[in-house]
Amino acid sequence: MTDRVSIVEVGPRDGLQNEPYTIPTEVKVELIDRLSATGLPVIEATSFVSAPAIPQLADAEDVYSRIERRAGVRYPVLVPNLKGYERARAVGAEEIAVFTAASEAFNQKNINCSIAESMERFKPVVERARADGVRVRGYVSTVLGCPYQGEVPVSEVVRVAEALDQAGCAEISLGDTIGVGTPAKARAVIETVAKSIPVERLAVHFHDTYGQALANIHACIEAGIRTVDSSVAGLGGCPYARGATGNVATEDVVYMLQGLGLDCGVDLKALAQVGDWIAGELGRPRSRTGQAILKRN
Repeated sequence: MTDRVSIVEVGPRDGLQNEPYTIPTEVKVELIDRLSATGLPVIEATSFVSAPAIPQLADAEDVYSRIERRAGVRYPVLVPNLKGYERARAVGAEEIAVFTAASEAFNQKNINCSIAESMERFKPVVERARADGVRVRGYVSTVLGCPYQGEVPVSEVVRVAEALDQAGCAEISLGDTIGVGTPAKARAVIETVAKSIPVERLAVHFHDTYGQALANIHACIEAGIRTVDSSVAGLGGCPYARGATGNVATEDVVYMLQGLGLDCGVDLKALAQVGDWIAGELGRPRSRTGQAILKRN
């Protein structure tokens, strides 16, 4: 198993999509460009969903067209259906992500369809992407708990992950959408799913509602995970979890990885400066590691 961990920065998409006021396109573009200079290998740039569904990302085409794409950095985008895929491809997107959940109740509330129906929606997307040579990532939400049904059986997580695998997803990100997971449960899910899908093709996506995200990531790394989703300055927050504090902060993850002797190729000071800037732009708190790094320097 490699000692390198790849970070998927989701701040520009997952981190911004629920902000209460419209963020200028210029700020989004600058955020991505600043992140590109920190050594992050993957930055999820935006989502090509309908504007009424997520108004905050209505400028997806404009954002993606204006970012400065750096060699060695991938810029995937989220797409909900074939129309979204075609919009993304029209502006040059070379990698996409599709999404579903392990909870039927969550899927119905979130995208107004069953898990099976969501699979049918993105099946033609994955088929088209594979024909076009476009890499596809699959997201599975609510793998450690649902705000509507509570516990989510691990068997359901496995079933959905296997369906994404069979559909043709190159990588599958398992998400604790409401941040209720604990290390033992997180590791157990990874170890169970890894019996069907190679752990090298799995990623984790933790929210930090109960302050467990770093501990969960550590437990999953011990189980073989080498791809971790995170958001600069901890931007984001699930609208379905009261008091949710958002995604785990990328700065905190990088600091932990460095302490474990795991390479992620990210300049922590440069990242902290980006986190400080975007937190100031949005009126949001800084990450704990970001604050400490900048005070120390």
